[in-house]
Amino acid sequence: MVIKVENYIIEMLHITKEFPGIIANDDITLQLRKGEIHALLGENGAGKSTLMSVLFGLYQAEKGEIKKNGEVVKIDNPNDANNLGIGMVHQHFKLVEIFTVLENIILGVEPNKMGFLQKKEAREKVVSLSKQYGLHVDPDALIERISVGMQQRVEILKMLYRENEILIFDEPTAVLTPQEIDELMDTMRGFAKEGKSILFITHKLNEIMSVADRCTVLRKGKCVGTVDIKDTTKEELSRMMVGRDISFTVDKKEAAPGEVVLSVDHLTVPSGKGKKNAVEDVSFEVKAGEIVCIAGIDGNGQTELVSALTGLEKLSKGKITLCGNDITKVNIRKRSKAGMSHIPEDRHKYGLVLDYTLEDNLVLQRYWQPEFQRNGFIKQQEVRRYADKLIDKYDVRSGQGSVTIVRSMSGGNQQKAIVARELDKEHKLLVAVQPTRGLDVGAIEFIHKQLVASRDAGEAVLLISLELDEVMDVSDRILVMYEGEIVGELDPKTNTVQELGLYMSGAKRDERRENAYEE
Repeated sequence: MVIKVENYIIEMLHITKEFPGIIANDDITLQLRKGEIHALLGENGAGKSTLMSVLFGLYQAEKGEIKKNGEVVKIDNPNDANNLGIGMVHQHFKLVEIFTVLENIILGVEPNKMGFLQKKEAREKVVSLSKQYGLHVDPDALIERISVGMQQRVEILKMLYRENEILIFDEPTAVLTPQEIDELMDTMRGFAKEGKSILFITHKLNEIMSVADRCTVLRKGKCVGTVDIKDTTKEELSRMMVGRDISFTVDKKEAAPGEVVLSVDHLTVPSGKGKKNAVEDVSFEVKAGEIVCIAGIDGNGQTELVSALTGLEKLSKGKITLCGNDITKVNIRKRSKAGMSHIPEDRHKYGLVLDYTLEDNLVLQRYWQPEFQRNGFIKQQEVRRYADKLIDKYDVRSGQGSVTIVRSMSGGNQQKAIVARELDKEHKLLVAVQPTRGLDVGAIEFIHKQLVASRDAGEAVLLISLELDEVMDVSDRILVMYEGEIVGELDPKTNTVQELGLYMSGAKRDERRENAYEE
């Protein structure tokens, strides 16, 4: 009998990595074949990013070893990883915002002759790579002025420029539009055909089923198992990930809309990128007891609309009314006190103070209330009691509980902390922008239930989502934005995803809705 010996390009054998209060990786073994797309699946905080950070040299494991092509290697830092042909696209991009695309790609490996930077040579290589792989970018554009999808292309080009053969993608689709996700999946398939080996961290089971060859599942720092995708199902993967059956449909009763909570009249918001307004003459209402979703391809004015509603950005025209009160020129704290909760699009920039503790972040919207302060002094015991309650209710996982520094938490658990804070504080209107971005299927199921519970408690919910399944399953009404205007109002019970797509692409408009709001 002939025993087949597998040749793995990368082997992570019995890896253990500990942080204060938590074993992030507990005796994990992961083996990557040459030319395969290997998915790494697990709940928020399961240890996926930590394991990949060990492989990339950002962390050193307490136990275990790493082999490349059967030889033991030592990876003390990312430079060692790059020298071994290992590259990584991080969940939160590692780019210098005031540098150009080209400068970011060559940073650290700048071509030079006698100490002089050879930018022309670098530009030619970057342009050639971008054409070869369909990753079209403007080498001279500043990072701070390009879309998130474009920034991800820059991160991928950084790996290609360094000629990496092992590519790590950490939650690569968490910030992309459906169209950009399809493009990335095609790009990854192309890399695999060329013989590059890919490790792909994701929560999205559809993506794993469509693009991966094998999948390793982690749960609470331990390896549950590795399966061939052709031999498994979404349901089986979700059971491996969370240890129970997950419902992929949102269970909700018929909405019973009440009084108007949010009224937006002829809102116009200027664009910082050109002469055309980002939001053009938009009007709509959200009533108590309903979930209204703003749908659209990313970059069609949703971000600027939310910024104007929440006070992050000034509008040039229009009126915003909350519970009958004009809040058009009211500051952010007063909007919050008037009954507005906000789950922001950018959790790092607008949702959290990353170097504060988890408990301090959980009372950011309430610390001045008598419950948490007396004569200007914080009641730390009350803050901790409240934080512990939210951490338990929303299953926010962290190494040291309420005293954990938020920066050290996984992206998904940072998101859960924001959702917990905004849903628990007293509010009449919840503005939820991509509330399930970066969350695992168990957490998504929980958050959807919380949104429906908010609606059923008589609150108004304005949901902004790029996830078509979420748009169709959670909302009671859908407003479609295209080039800064609302071009359609759809009923998810009677309209199809295909019809929604026509409105999102600008191929269809609902003239009746526009006429209904004409004064």
